[in-house]
Amino acid sequence: MAAAPGPAPMSARVEPQILLSVHDLMPQTLSAVRETIGRLERHRLAPVTLLVVPGTGWDQAGIDELRAFQRAGYRLAGHGWQHQVPRIRRPYHRLHSLLISRHVAEHLDLDTDGIIGLIRRCHRWFADHGLEEPALYVPPAWAMGNVSTAQLIAEAPFAFYEDFNGVLDARTGRYHRIPMLGYEADRVLRVPIIRAWNALNRWRAARRGRLRIGLHPYDLGLRLGSEIDRDLTTYRAAIDYQALGG
Repeated sequence: MAAAPGPAPMSARVEPQILLSVHDLMPQTLSAVRETIGRLERHRLAPVTLLVVPGTGWDQAGIDELRAFQRAGYRLAGHGWQHQVPRIRRPYHRLHSLLISRHVAEHLDLDTDGIIGLIRRCHRWFADHGLEEPALYVPPAWAMGNVSTAQLIAEAPFAFYEDFNGVLDARTGRYHRIPMLGYEADRVLRVPIIRAWNALNRWRAARRGRLRIGLHPYDLGLRLGSEIDRDLTTYRAAIDYQALGG
């Protein structure tokens, strides 16, 4: 199979390759994630990466469903540990929580050793439950926290790490800056902000040749839900994260 083409030059306008992910897969969000997956299947879009939060009370039936997702061709990825912060101590974390992440950016409450330990625990959980080893790790709210690229490459076990601005390929050390679309407009004030952000990133994607589309479990029923179908109809060239190394 031929390798996927690299991103287009900045001056070119091409159909962007898209990286599709569904976030926050936990026992309590399974029903909403199934609905989101159904929407993606109706659009005939694949591959899709499902971001699993391990430390949220998975039982055997839930693990079996994750195995079924993998058998059906879905990729699983690590997504923090509990997707919840028990306390917020640092001023930056408090501001981040207010503007972006609420109380889910658990990396921001940890030092470097704590972040590496959390990532390792997340990775180990998949093997401990008989699931295929995930290639991708995405911190909650895309907030990696106080850990360097060199430390991720040397000390953490995943092949790819995604943050707010793009994706690090830990196998090569290359960082791919990739625009992102989101739809989590659960408050009226978020609607114009996210809509403007998405418009900018559609424009950037037309020049860079790649785009990330990150869906959260309840996005279909939120204020920007109708824009999801428009984007899923517009962007058709889905690729896997591992194609970034091609």
